[in-house]
Amino acid sequence: MSYVTKQGRLRLLAPVVLLASLAACSGPDETAPAAAITAAAPAAAAQAAAADKAASEKVQGMDTGTLRDAASAALRENRMYAPAGDNAMEYYLALRDKLPDDASIKSALTDLQPYTLIAAEQALAREDFTEAQRLIALVEKVDPSAPALPRLKQGVTSGIQVAERRTTDEADKAKRDAENRAKQQVEQQRLAQQQAAEASAAQQLAARQEAARKESERLEAERQAAARREAEQRSAAQAAAAAAAAPKPAAAPAAPTLRAVSTPAPRYPADALRSGTSGEVLVELTIGTDGSVTDARILRATPARVFDREALAAVRRWKFEPMGSPVTTRRTLAFAPNK
Repeated sequence: MSYVTKQGRLRLLAPVVLLASLAACSGPDETAPAAAITAAAPAAAAQAAAADKAASEKVQGMDTGTLRDAASAALRENRMYAPAGDNAMEYYLALRDKLPDDASIKSALTDLQPYTLIAAEQALAREDFTEAQRLIALVEKVDPSAPALPRLKQGVTSGIQVAERRTTDEADKAKRDAENRAKQQVEQQRLAQQQAAEASAAQQLAARQEAARKESERLEAERQAAARREAEQRSAAQAAAAAAAAPKPAAAPAAPTLRAVSTPAPRYPADALRSGTSGEVLVELTIGTDGSVTDARILRATPARVFDREALAAVRRWKFEPMGSPVTTRRTLAFAPNK
């Protein structure tokens, strides 16, 4: 197939293919999915520019016959504008540099220009700015006054700025998220440590309170036992003195002797225990012949009405050994909190 025939086919097909391509690519800003590609790094751009320069020098070094064959092959294989250095657009541009008055070459470039414009639009839509710049440069070489060039160049500039801002925003957001997560972890650790310390302190307080309660009960039991022994000794001494002082008729019966069987300690009032209040109660009680307390009354209480109820409740549960006659006696019950 001759070069002229090939160009004729290209000119006939160009309007149809161009319309179809434009319909498929209309509104790239509205329908194209958001690309994950960010603005090209300076090193990558420099590397691409160096590669394009090397490819351009290779194409420029070909003779016209080789260039025509390469351009025809590129058209057959649909390599109209890519890849860089091996496409019909660059081969025809090199031919135009060598044969500036060849109308067929100019016509071929005119036919290829719309496809290159469409490809540049697509590269912008997917944020491939390096490829977009290469294609825009090809269009500018064909026609420096092409109406689409200012818009495409502005699109590249704006797209790079948007991509850079997006990259910066995403980096800032990732940094803020990481900082927030770190703060949350520190706060959670602090709360966990605080809760553990509070739980340990509560356990220690409960243990001390329990130990204090047991010690208080032990000391109270010892005091009550000592008070009972003292009262019994006083009662026995009084009875002995009364017996010694009284006339001793031959028929007078002996005074009964109180022998305690069970004398449970009174319960310490909760309010008095919490406030650390101490005191004592003098109780007069009457013991029946079966050893149970038949009557009890308060003779003196210090402080008044604080320990009366518990003192009476305790002595009414006391038991003594049975006797031949009822006996009335007095007992002092002491109340003192654990210090």
